[in-house]
Amino acid sequence: MTRDDVAHAASALLDSGMRLVLIACHEDDESFRIVYSFAGAQNRVELSVSVPREDAWIPSLASFSFPAGNFEREIRDLYGVQPRNHPQPHRLVRHGHWPRGWYPMLRSAAEIPEFEPDVESFPFVEVEGPGVYEIAVGPIHAGIIEPGHFRFSVVGETIVRMEARQWYLHRGVEKLFEGLSAAEGIALAEQVTGDTGVGHSLAFVMAVEDAAGIEVSEPDRLVRALLLEMERLYNHVTDLGSLANDVGFGIVDAHAQSLREQLLRINKTVTGHRFLRGALLVGGAQVLRLPDPVDLRRIQAAVEELVAVSLSHAIVRSRFAGTAVLPAPQAGTIGTLGYVARASGLDVDARRDHPFVNLGESFHVVTEERGDVLARYRVRAREFSISVAVIVDLVARLGPSTGTGTAVVPTQPGAGLSLVEAGAARLRIVSSSTLADCSAGSRSSTPRSSTGRHFPWPCRRRSSPTSRSPIRASTSPTPATTSRRARLPGARSLIPHASTSGQPACQRPYLESCSMVRKRACESVRLDSSIRLAAASSSTVPSSRSV
Repeated sequence: MTRDDVAHAASALLDSGMRLVLIACHEDDESFRIVYSFAGAQNRVELSVSVPREDAWIPSLASFSFPAGNFEREIRDLYGVQPRNHPQPHRLVRHGHWPRGWYPMLRSAAEIPEFEPDVESFPFVEVEGPGVYEIAVGPIHAGIIEPGHFRFSVVGETIVRMEARQWYLHRGVEKLFEGLSAAEGIALAEQVTGDTGVGHSLAFVMAVEDAAGIEVSEPDRLVRALLLEMERLYNHVTDLGSLANDVGFGIVDAHAQSLREQLLRINKTVTGHRFLRGALLVGGAQVLRLPDPVDLRRIQAAVEELVAVSLSHAIVRSRFAGTAVLPAPQAGTIGTLGYVARASGLDVDARRDHPFVNLGESFHVVTEERGDVLARYRVRAREFSISVAVIVDLVARLGPSTGTGTAVVPTQPGAGLSLVEAGAARLRIVSSSTLADCSAGSRSSTPRSSTGRHFPWPCRRRSSPTSRSPIRASTSPTPATTSRRARLPGARSLIPHASTSGQPACQRPYLESCSMVRKRACESVRLDSSIRLAAASSSTVPSSRSV
Protein backbone atom coordinates (compact mmCIF):
# COMPACT_ATOMS: atom_id res chain seq x y z
CA MET A 1 0.00 0.00 0.00
CA THR A 2 1.25 3.50 -0.81
CA ARG A 3 1.14 6.57 1.39
CA ASP A 4 -1.53 8.05 -0.88
CA ASP A 5 -3.87 5.12 -0.18
CA VAL A 6 -3.50 4.63 3.56
CA ALA A 7 -5.77 7.45 4.75
CA HIS A 8 -8.71 6.29 2.62
CA ALA A 9 -8.24 2.65 3.63
CA ALA A 10 -7.92 3.50 7.32
CA SER A 11 -11.01 5.71 7.22
CA ALA A 12 -13.01 2.91 5.63
CA LEU A 13 -11.92 0.43 8.31
CA LEU A 14 -12.86 2.83 11.11
CA ASP A 15 -16.22 3.53 9.47
CA SER A 16 -16.87 -0.22 9.41
CA GLY A 17 -16.61 -0.33 13.20
CA MET A 18 -13.03 -1.50 13.57
CA ARG A 19 -10.71 0.09 16.13
CA LEU A 20 -7.17 1.31 15.53
CA VAL A 21 -5.13 -0.57 18.15
CA LEU A 22 -1.56 0.21 17.10
CA ILE A 23 0.60 2.06 14.62
CA ALA A 24 4.10 0.57 14.69
CA CYS A 25 7.24 1.72 12.90
CA HIS A 26 9.91 -0.79 11.86
CA GLU A 27 13.33 0.21 10.55
CA ASP A 28 14.27 -1.94 7.56
CA ASP A 29 17.56 -1.79 5.67
CA GLU A 30 16.56 0.79 3.07
CA SER A 31 13.29 2.18 4.38
CA PHE A 32 10.83 2.42 7.24
CA ARG A 33 7.80 0.14 7.40
CA ILE A 34 4.72 1.61 9.07
CA VAL A 35 2.13 -0.98 10.10
CA TYR A 36 -1.43 0.09 11.00
CA SER A 37 -3.24 -2.58 13.05
CA PHE A 38 -7.04 -2.59 13.30
CA ALA A 39 -9.20 -4.93 15.37
CA GLY A 40 -12.87 -5.68 15.04
CA ALA A 41 -15.25 -7.99 16.82
CA GLN A 42 -14.38 -10.94 14.62
CA ASN A 43 -11.22 -10.08 12.72
CA ARG A 44 -8.04 -8.03 12.49
CA VAL A 45 -6.63 -6.09 9.56
CA GLU A 46 -3.15 -4.69 9.00
CA LEU A 47 -2.09 -2.01 6.54
CA SER A 48 1.62 -1.77 5.72
CA VAL A 49 3.27 1.26 4.14
CA SER A 50 6.90 1.52 3.03
CA VAL A 51 8.50 4.92 3.66
CA PRO A 52 11.87 5.83 2.07
CA ARG A 53 14.54 7.09 4.45
CA GLU A 54 15.32 10.14 2.36
CA ASP A 55 11.66 11.19 2.34
CA ALA A 56 10.46 9.96 5.74
CA TRP A 57 6.87 11.09 6.21
CA ILE A 58 3.41 9.59 6.48
CA PRO A 59 0.01 11.21 5.97
CA SER A 60 -1.56 12.01 9.31
CA LEU A 61 -4.79 10.23 10.23
CA ALA A 62 -5.34 12.55 13.19
CA SER A 63 -8.11 14.43 11.38
CA PHE A 64 -10.44 11.47 11.93
CA SER A 65 -8.71 9.42 14.67
CA PHE A 66 -7.49 10.89 17.96
CA PRO A 67 -5.48 7.74 18.88
CA ALA A 68 -3.79 7.79 15.46
CA GLY A 69 -2.59 11.32 16.10
CA ASN A 70 -0.77 10.26 19.26
CA PHE A 71 0.72 7.14 17.70
CA GLU A 72 2.04 9.31 14.87
CA ARG A 73 3.62 11.78 17.27
CA GLU A 74 5.33 8.93 19.13
CA ILE A 75 6.72 7.53 15.87
CA ARG A 76 8.06 10.96 14.96
CA ASP A 77 9.71 11.32 18.38
CA LEU A 78 11.33 7.87 18.31
CA TYR A 79 12.12 7.36 14.60
CA GLY A 80 12.01 10.78 12.97
CA VAL A 81 9.21 9.86 10.54
CA GLN A 82 7.12 13.01 10.20
CA PRO A 83 3.28 12.93 10.26
CA ARG A 84 2.39 15.34 7.47
CA ASN A 85 -0.51 17.75 8.09
CA HIS A 86 -0.87 16.74 11.74
CA PRO A 87 -3.09 19.33 13.49
CA GLN A 88 -0.98 19.19 16.69
CA PRO A 89 2.56 18.39 15.54
CA HIS A 90 4.37 18.99 18.81
CA ARG A 91 6.32 16.34 20.68
CA LEU A 92 4.66 13.61 22.73
CA VAL A 93 7.26 11.28 24.28
CA ARG A 94 10.39 13.13 23.21
CA HIS A 95 12.25 14.38 26.30
CA GLY A 96 13.18 18.05 26.29
CA HIS A 97 16.86 17.24 26.90
CA TRP A 98 17.26 14.94 23.88
CA PRO A 99 19.57 16.41 21.20
CA ARG A 100 17.81 17.51 18.06
CA GLY A 101 18.01 15.00 15.26
CA TRP A 102 18.59 12.11 17.70
CA TYR A 103 15.89 9.42 17.57
CA PRO A 104 16.45 6.62 20.09
CA MET A 105 14.84 3.76 18.16
CA LEU A 106 17.08 4.10 15.10
CA ARG A 107 19.95 1.65 14.62
CA SER A 108 22.31 4.60 14.42
CA ALA A 109 21.29 5.68 17.94
CA ALA A 110 23.21 2.91 19.68
CA GLU A 111 25.41 5.42 21.49
CA ILE A 112 23.65 7.78 23.88
CA PRO A 113 24.75 11.36 23.17
CA GLU A 114 25.26 14.16 25.65
CA PHE A 115 21.97 15.69 26.65
CA GLU A 116 21.30 19.32 25.79
CA PRO A 117 19.57 21.98 27.90
CA ASP A 118 15.80 21.60 27.92
CA VAL A 119 14.62 24.14 25.38
CA GLU A 120 11.45 22.38 24.28
CA SER A 121 9.32 21.93 27.39
CA PHE A 122 6.37 24.28 27.57
CA PRO A 123 5.73 25.95 30.94
CA PHE A 124 2.84 25.11 33.16
CA VAL A 125 -0.03 27.56 33.41
CA GLU A 126 -0.01 29.50 36.66
CA VAL A 127 -3.55 30.11 37.89
CA GLU A 128 -3.81 33.32 39.91
CA GLY A 129 -6.56 34.72 42.08
CA PRO A 130 -7.82 34.86 45.67
CA GLY A 131 -7.07 31.65 47.53
CA VAL A 132 -5.40 29.85 44.62
CA TYR A 133 -2.51 27.55 45.47
CA GLU A 134 -0.63 24.78 43.68
CA ILE A 135 -0.11 21.15 44.61
CA ALA A 136 2.73 19.45 42.73
CA VAL A 137 2.71 15.65 42.55
CA GLY A 138 5.61 13.66 41.12
CA PRO A 139 7.38 12.98 38.88
CA ILE A 140 8.77 10.39 41.31
CA HIS A 141 6.02 8.48 43.14
CA ALA A 142 5.95 6.02 45.98
CA GLY A 143 5.41 2.42 44.99
CA ILE A 144 6.11 0.75 41.64
CA ILE A 145 4.33 3.07 39.21
CA GLU A 146 6.05 5.01 36.44
CA PRO A 147 7.11 8.67 36.77
CA GLY A 148 4.78 11.50 35.87
CA HIS A 149 4.30 15.05 37.07
CA PHE A 150 0.91 16.58 37.86
CA ARG A 151 0.34 20.23 38.69
CA PHE A 152 -2.95 20.98 40.45
CA SER A 153 -4.23 24.54 40.80
CA VAL A 154 -6.63 24.50 43.72
CA VAL A 155 -9.01 26.82 45.53
CA GLY A 156 -10.08 25.20 48.76
CA GLU A 157 -10.98 21.68 47.67
CA THR A 158 -11.85 22.64 44.12
CA ILE A 159 -9.37 21.70 41.40
CA VAL A 160 -9.43 24.64 39.04
CA ARG A 161 -6.92 23.16 36.63
CA MET A 162 -4.71 20.10 36.32
CA GLU A 163 -1.78 19.81 33.95
CA ALA A 164 0.16 16.60 33.41
CA ARG A 165 3.63 16.04 32.04
CA GLN A 166 4.43 12.44 31.16
CA TRP A 167 7.31 10.45 29.71
CA TYR A 168 10.09 11.65 31.96
CA LEU A 169 11.71 8.26 31.69
CA HIS A 170 12.89 6.64 28.47
CA ARG A 171 14.49 3.32 29.37
CA GLY A 172 14.86 2.12 25.79
CA VAL A 173 12.94 -1.07 26.57
CA GLU A 174 11.91 -1.72 22.98
CA LYS A 175 15.49 -1.27 21.86
CA LEU A 176 16.64 -3.77 24.50
CA PHE A 177 14.36 -6.43 22.99
CA GLU A 178 16.31 -6.39 19.74
CA GLY A 179 18.57 -9.41 19.44
CA LEU A 180 17.05 -11.26 22.40
CA SER A 181 15.64 -14.72 21.99
CA ALA A 182 11.91 -15.04 22.58
CA ALA A 183 12.55 -16.72 25.95
CA GLU A 184 14.93 -13.95 27.00
CA GLY A 185 12.35 -11.34 26.01
CA ILE A 186 9.83 -12.63 28.57
CA ALA A 187 11.92 -11.49 31.54
CA LEU A 188 12.26 -8.04 29.98
CA ALA A 189 8.54 -7.81 29.19
CA GLU A 190 7.72 -8.60 32.83
CA GLN A 191 9.57 -5.45 33.85
CA VAL A 192 7.98 -2.97 31.44
CA THR A 193 5.77 -1.78 34.31
CA GLY A 194 5.89 -2.90 37.90
CA ASP A 195 2.18 -3.54 38.43
CA THR A 196 1.42 -5.21 35.08
CA GLY A 197 4.10 -7.87 34.70
CA VAL A 198 1.66 -10.58 33.65
CA GLY A 199 -0.19 -8.31 31.23
CA HIS A 200 2.95 -7.19 29.39
CA SER A 201 4.69 -10.56 29.33
CA LEU A 202 1.51 -12.35 28.24
CA ALA A 203 1.01 -9.86 25.41
CA PHE A 204 4.63 -10.40 24.33
CA VAL A 205 4.39 -14.19 24.52
CA MET A 206 1.13 -14.28 22.57
CA ALA A 207 2.53 -11.96 19.88
CA VAL A 208 5.55 -14.25 19.49
CA GLU A 209 3.26 -17.28 19.28
CA ASP A 210 1.13 -15.51 16.68
CA ALA A 211 4.25 -14.70 14.66
CA ALA A 212 5.59 -18.26 14.84
CA GLY A 213 2.24 -20.05 14.52
CA ILE A 214 2.59 -21.80 17.90
CA GLU A 215 -0.49 -23.47 19.40
CA VAL A 216 -0.97 -23.44 23.19
CA SER A 217 -2.80 -26.17 25.08
CA GLU A 218 -5.99 -25.37 26.95
CA PRO A 219 -4.55 -26.06 30.45
CA ASP A 220 -1.78 -23.55 29.79
CA ARG A 221 -4.27 -20.99 28.50
CA LEU A 222 -6.34 -21.50 31.65
CA VAL A 223 -3.23 -20.91 33.80
CA ARG A 224 -2.52 -17.71 31.86
CA ALA A 225 -6.07 -16.47 32.43
CA LEU A 226 -5.75 -17.27 36.14
CA LEU A 227 -2.52 -15.25 36.41
CA LEU A 228 -4.10 -12.30 34.63
CA GLU A 229 -7.04 -12.26 37.04
CA MET A 230 -4.72 -12.62 40.05
CA GLU A 231 -2.89 -9.52 38.84
CA ARG A 232 -6.20 -7.72 38.48
CA LEU A 233 -7.07 -8.47 42.11
CA TYR A 234 -4.15 -6.74 43.78
CA ASN A 235 -4.35 -3.78 41.43
CA HIS A 236 -8.06 -3.25 42.06
CA VAL A 237 -7.83 -3.51 45.83
CA THR A 238 -4.94 -1.02 45.78
CA ASP A 239 -7.03 1.48 43.82
CA LEU A 240 -10.10 0.98 45.99
CA GLY A 241 -8.08 1.87 49.07
CA SER A 242 -6.25 4.75 47.40
CA LEU A 243 -9.48 6.36 46.23
CA ALA A 244 -10.86 6.29 49.77
CA ASN A 245 -7.62 7.77 51.03
CA ASP A 246 -7.79 10.54 48.43
CA VAL A 247 -11.01 11.81 49.96
CA GLY A 248 -9.74 11.58 53.53
CA PHE A 249 -10.99 8.12 54.49
CA GLY A 250 -7.56 6.77 55.35
CA ILE A 251 -8.69 3.91 57.58
CA VAL A 252 -10.21 2.14 54.57
CA ASP A 253 -6.95 2.52 52.69
CA ALA A 254 -5.02 0.99 55.59
CA HIS A 255 -7.27 -2.09 55.52
CA ALA A 256 -7.11 -2.26 51.71
CA GLN A 257 -3.32 -2.23 51.71
CA SER A 258 -3.35 -5.04 54.26
CA LEU A 259 -5.54 -7.07 51.88
CA ARG A 260 -3.19 -6.23 49.02
CA GLU A 261 -0.28 -7.61 51.04
CA GLN A 262 -2.21 -10.83 51.60
CA LEU A 263 -2.80 -11.13 47.86
CA LEU A 264 0.88 -10.52 47.11
CA ARG A 265 1.82 -13.30 49.53
CA ILE A 266 -0.62 -15.63 47.80
CA ASN A 267 0.99 -14.63 44.49
CA LYS A 268 4.37 -15.72 45.79
CA THR A 269 3.03 -19.17 46.67
CA VAL A 270 1.60 -19.44 43.13
CA THR A 271 4.66 -18.45 41.05
CA GLY A 272 7.46 -17.81 43.55
CA HIS A 273 7.25 -14.04 42.93
CA ARG A 274 5.00 -11.44 44.57
CA PHE A 275 4.22 -9.90 41.17
CA LEU A 276 3.60 -13.26 39.49
CA ARG A 277 6.73 -13.33 37.37
CA GLY A 278 8.33 -16.46 35.97
CA ALA A 279 5.25 -18.52 35.07
CA LEU A 280 4.83 -17.69 31.37
CA LEU A 281 6.66 -19.47 28.55
CA VAL A 282 6.52 -19.28 24.78
CA GLY A 283 4.10 -22.10 24.01
CA GLY A 284 3.00 -22.76 27.57
CA ALA A 285 2.77 -21.79 31.24
CA GLN A 286 3.31 -23.38 34.63
CA VAL A 287 2.83 -22.31 38.24
CA LEU A 288 4.10 -23.83 41.48
CA ARG A 289 0.62 -24.30 42.86
CA LEU A 290 -2.91 -22.99 42.42
CA PRO A 291 -4.36 -20.41 44.82
CA ASP A 292 -6.68 -21.60 47.57
CA PRO A 293 -10.26 -20.53 46.75
CA VAL A 294 -11.04 -20.29 50.48
CA ASP A 295 -8.38 -17.59 50.93
CA LEU A 296 -9.65 -15.65 47.93
CA ARG A 297 -13.27 -15.81 49.08
CA ARG A 298 -12.22 -14.53 52.51
CA ILE A 299 -10.40 -11.58 50.95
CA GLN A 300 -13.35 -10.94 48.63
CA ALA A 301 -15.71 -10.69 51.62
CA ALA A 302 -13.34 -8.24 53.31
CA VAL A 303 -13.10 -6.10 50.16
CA GLU A 304 -16.86 -6.05 49.73
CA GLU A 305 -17.20 -4.93 53.35
CA LEU A 306 -14.72 -2.08 52.77
CA VAL A 307 -16.63 -1.02 49.67
CA ALA A 308 -19.91 -1.03 51.60
CA VAL A 309 -18.37 1.03 54.41
CA SER A 310 -16.93 3.55 51.94
CA LEU A 311 -20.10 3.99 49.89
CA SER A 312 -22.28 4.27 52.99
CA HIS A 313 -20.24 7.28 54.14
CA ALA A 314 -21.98 10.47 53.06
CA ILE A 315 -18.79 12.50 52.58
CA VAL A 316 -17.12 9.78 50.50
CA ARG A 317 -20.15 9.44 48.24
CA SER A 318 -20.52 13.20 47.87
CA ARG A 319 -16.87 13.55 46.82
CA PHE A 320 -17.03 10.61 44.40
CA ALA A 321 -20.39 11.46 42.81
CA GLY A 322 -20.23 13.98 39.97
CA THR A 323 -16.46 14.33 40.19
CA ALA A 324 -14.31 14.14 37.04
CA VAL A 325 -17.15 13.13 34.73
CA LEU A 326 -16.06 11.57 31.43
CA PRO A 327 -19.11 11.14 29.16
CA ALA A 328 -19.23 8.19 26.79
CA PRO A 329 -18.89 10.27 23.58
CA GLN A 330 -15.65 11.82 24.81
CA ALA A 331 -14.34 8.50 26.06
CA GLY A 332 -15.01 6.98 22.65
CA THR A 333 -13.44 9.88 20.76
CA ILE A 334 -10.24 9.73 22.77
CA GLY A 335 -10.08 5.94 22.56
CA THR A 336 -10.38 5.21 26.27
CA LEU A 337 -9.74 1.65 27.44
CA GLY A 338 -10.06 -0.49 30.55
CA TYR A 339 -12.24 0.33 33.52
CA VAL A 340 -12.18 4.04 32.62
CA ALA A 341 -14.03 3.24 29.40
CA ARG A 342 -16.41 0.80 31.07
CA ALA A 343 -17.25 3.32 33.80
CA SER A 344 -18.31 5.74 31.05
CA GLY A 345 -20.68 3.19 29.55
CA LEU A 346 -18.42 1.78 26.82
CA ASP A 347 -18.98 -1.97 26.69
CA VAL A 348 -15.40 -2.96 25.75
CA ASP A 349 -13.23 -5.70 27.21
CA ALA A 350 -10.54 -7.70 25.40
CA ARG A 351 -11.30 -10.74 27.56
CA ARG A 352 -14.62 -11.01 25.77
CA ASP A 353 -13.92 -9.21 22.48
CA HIS A 354 -10.54 -10.90 21.79
CA PRO A 355 -10.45 -13.97 24.05
CA PHE A 356 -7.62 -16.47 24.19
CA VAL A 357 -9.66 -18.83 26.40
CA ASN A 358 -13.27 -19.19 27.51
CA LEU A 359 -13.50 -17.71 31.02
CA GLY A 360 -16.77 -19.50 31.77
CA GLU A 361 -20.14 -18.34 33.04
CA SER A 362 -18.67 -16.46 36.00
CA PHE A 363 -17.26 -13.79 33.73
CA HIS A 364 -19.22 -10.86 32.41
CA VAL A 365 -18.32 -7.28 31.48
CA VAL A 366 -19.13 -4.63 34.08
CA THR A 367 -20.23 -1.16 32.95
CA GLU A 368 -21.53 1.99 34.60
CA GLU A 369 -23.13 4.99 32.94
CA ARG A 370 -22.19 7.99 35.10
CA GLY A 371 -18.56 8.30 34.00
CA ASP A 372 -17.51 9.88 37.32
CA VAL A 373 -15.22 8.75 40.13
CA LEU A 374 -18.11 6.90 41.76
CA ALA A 375 -18.68 4.91 38.57
CA ARG A 376 -15.01 4.04 38.26
CA TYR A 377 -14.94 2.99 41.91
CA ARG A 378 -17.97 0.74 41.43
CA VAL A 379 -16.54 -0.86 38.30
CA ARG A 380 -13.34 -1.76 40.16
CA ALA A 381 -15.31 -3.14 43.12
CA ARG A 382 -17.58 -5.27 40.95
CA GLU A 383 -14.70 -6.50 38.80
CA PHE A 384 -12.83 -7.61 41.91
CA SER A 385 -15.68 -9.94 42.87
CA ILE A 386 -16.01 -11.20 39.31
CA SER A 387 -12.27 -11.91 39.09
CA VAL A 388 -12.42 -13.97 42.29
CA ALA A 389 -15.33 -15.97 40.87
CA VAL A 390 -13.43 -16.51 37.60
CA ILE A 391 -10.29 -17.66 39.45
CA VAL A 392 -12.28 -20.10 41.59
CA ASP A 393 -13.87 -21.50 38.43
CA LEU A 394 -10.48 -21.76 36.69
CA VAL A 395 -9.00 -23.61 39.66
CA ALA A 396 -11.86 -26.12 39.48
CA ARG A 397 -11.39 -26.57 35.72
CA LEU A 398 -7.64 -27.09 36.08
CA GLY A 399 -8.04 -29.74 38.76
CA PRO A 400 -4.59 -31.01 39.77
CA SER A 401 -2.89 -29.43 36.73
CA THR A 402 -0.54 -26.48 37.24
CA GLY A 403 0.23 -26.16 33.53
CA THR A 404 2.35 -28.25 31.21
CA GLY A 405 5.47 -26.08 31.33
CA THR A 406 5.85 -26.45 27.56
CA ALA A 407 8.49 -24.14 26.08
CA VAL A 408 8.82 -23.78 22.32
CA VAL A 409 11.72 -22.13 20.51
CA PRO A 410 10.49 -20.28 17.40
CA THR A 411 12.47 -21.25 14.30
CA GLN A 412 10.75 -19.28 11.55
CA PRO A 413 10.57 -15.54 10.92
CA GLY A 414 7.22 -13.82 11.12
CA ALA A 415 5.17 -10.99 12.58
CA GLY A 416 2.45 -11.29 15.21
CA LEU A 417 -0.05 -9.22 17.16
CA SER A 418 -1.84 -9.77 20.46
CA LEU A 419 -4.37 -7.93 22.60
CA VAL A 420 -4.60 -8.40 26.37
CA GLU A 421 -6.88 -6.75 28.92
CA ALA A 422 -4.22 -5.82 31.44
CA GLY A 423 -4.42 -6.94 35.03
CA ALA A 424 -4.08 -3.33 36.17
CA ALA A 425 -7.29 -2.78 34.14
CA ARG A 426 -6.31 0.77 33.26
CA LEU A 427 -4.92 -0.38 29.94
CA ARG A 428 -5.32 -2.71 27.08
CA ILE A 429 -1.89 -3.97 26.08
CA VAL A 430 -1.24 -4.43 22.38
CA SER A 431 2.01 -6.17 21.51
CA SER A 432 3.46 -6.46 18.03
CA SER A 433 6.47 -8.71 17.65
CA THR A 434 8.68 -9.38 14.63
CA LEU A 435 10.89 -12.47 14.61
CA ALA A 436 14.02 -12.48 12.48
CA ASP A 437 15.89 -15.60 11.36
CA CYS A 438 18.94 -16.49 13.41
CA SER A 439 21.07 -19.62 13.48
CA ALA A 440 20.31 -20.07 17.18
CA GLY A 441 16.58 -19.71 16.64
CA SER A 442 14.38 -16.76 15.81
CA ARG A 443 15.17 -13.62 17.74
CA SER A 444 13.17 -10.50 18.42
CA SER A 445 13.62 -7.62 16.01
CA THR A 446 12.08 -4.26 16.87
CA PRO A 447 9.07 -5.41 18.89
CA ARG A 448 6.42 -2.78 19.58
CA SER A 449 4.28 -2.74 22.68
CA SER A 450 1.54 -0.23 23.32
CA THR A 451 -0.09 -0.06 26.72
CA GLY A 452 -2.81 2.26 25.51
CA ARG A 453 -1.04 4.89 27.56
CA HIS A 454 -1.90 7.59 25.02
CA PHE A 455 -5.61 6.95 25.59
CA PRO A 456 -6.34 7.29 29.33
CA TRP A 457 -4.16 10.32 30.11
CA PRO A 458 -6.01 12.84 27.92
CA CYS A 459 -9.19 11.68 29.67
CA ARG A 460 -7.68 12.35 33.07
CA ARG A 461 -6.68 15.82 31.98
CA ARG A 462 -10.11 16.59 30.55
CA SER A 463 -12.09 15.21 33.48
CA SER A 464 -9.82 16.39 36.28
CA PRO A 465 -11.84 19.40 37.59
CA THR A 466 -13.94 18.48 40.59
CA SER A 467 -16.36 21.39 40.41
CA ARG A 468 -17.03 24.31 38.13
CA SER A 469 -14.50 27.10 38.05
CA PRO A 470 -13.61 30.15 35.99
CA ILE A 471 -10.63 30.54 33.69
CA ARG A 472 -10.65 32.75 30.66
CA ALA A 473 -8.31 32.51 27.73
CA SER A 474 -6.66 34.82 25.25
CA THR A 475 -4.30 34.25 22.36
CA SER A 476 -1.28 36.11 23.73
CA PRO A 477 1.95 34.38 22.70
CA THR A 478 4.15 32.94 25.42
CA PRO A 479 7.89 32.25 25.15
CA ALA A 480 8.99 28.88 26.49
CA THR A 481 11.23 30.65 29.01
CA THR A 482 8.40 32.54 30.71
CA SER A 483 5.46 31.37 32.77
CA ARG A 484 1.91 31.31 31.52
CA ARG A 485 -0.79 32.55 33.82
CA ALA A 486 -4.54 32.34 34.17
CA ARG A 487 -6.39 34.61 36.57
CA LEU A 488 -9.53 34.08 38.62
CA PRO A 489 -11.75 35.79 37.68
CA GLY A 490 -11.48 37.92 34.57
CA ALA A 491 -7.82 37.29 33.81
CA ARG A 492 -6.53 36.09 30.51
CA SER A 493 -4.89 32.74 30.07
CA LEU A 494 -1.98 32.73 27.67
CA ILE A 495 -2.86 29.43 26.02
CA PRO A 496 -4.25 29.60 22.48
CA HIS A 497 -7.60 27.95 22.07
CA ALA A 498 -7.84 25.48 19.20
CA SER A 499 -10.08 27.01 16.58
CA THR A 500 -11.35 25.40 13.42
CA SER A 501 -11.57 28.69 11.57
CA GLY A 502 -8.96 28.99 8.88
CA GLN A 503 -7.98 25.32 9.23
CA PRO A 504 -7.99 22.82 6.37
CA ALA A 505 -11.24 20.93 6.18
CA CYS A 506 -9.51 17.61 6.86
CA GLN A 507 -8.27 18.89 10.24
CA ARG A 508 -11.54 20.35 11.48
CA PRO A 509 -13.09 17.12 12.89
CA TYR A 510 -9.95 16.54 14.96
CA LEU A 511 -9.88 20.08 16.32
CA GLU A 512 -13.62 20.08 16.91
CA SER A 513 -13.34 16.85 18.93
CA CYS A 514 -10.49 18.35 20.97
CA SER A 515 -12.55 21.48 21.57
CA MET A 516 -15.56 19.42 22.59
CA VAL A 517 -13.52 17.45 25.12
CA ARG A 518 -11.94 20.61 26.46
CA LYS A 519 -15.27 22.44 26.72
CA ARG A 520 -16.98 19.56 28.54
CA ALA A 521 -14.15 19.29 31.06
CA CYS A 522 -14.25 22.98 31.84
CA GLU A 523 -18.02 23.07 32.10
CA SER A 524 -17.87 20.41 34.81
CA VAL A 525 -16.38 22.90 37.27
CA ARG A 526 -17.91 25.80 39.20
CA LEU A 527 -16.53 28.16 41.84
CA ASP A 528 -19.11 30.87 41.30
CA SER A 529 -22.20 30.31 39.20
CA SER A 530 -21.96 33.87 37.94
CA ILE A 531 -18.53 33.26 36.39
CA ARG A 532 -18.43 31.20 33.24
CA LEU A 533 -15.55 29.82 31.27
CA ALA A 534 -14.93 31.65 27.99
CA ALA A 535 -12.39 29.24 26.58
CA ALA A 536 -10.17 26.45 27.76
CA SER A 537 -6.64 25.52 26.87
CA SER A 538 -5.22 22.44 25.28
CA SER A 539 -3.08 20.22 27.49
CA THR A 540 -0.66 19.82 24.61
CA VAL A 541 0.69 23.26 23.77
CA PRO A 542 3.49 23.65 21.23
CA SER A 543 6.69 25.13 22.54
CA SER A 544 8.20 28.25 21.06
CA ARG A 545 10.69 26.05 19.25
CA SER A 546 9.79 23.21 16.97
CA VAL A 547 10.98 19.66 17.51
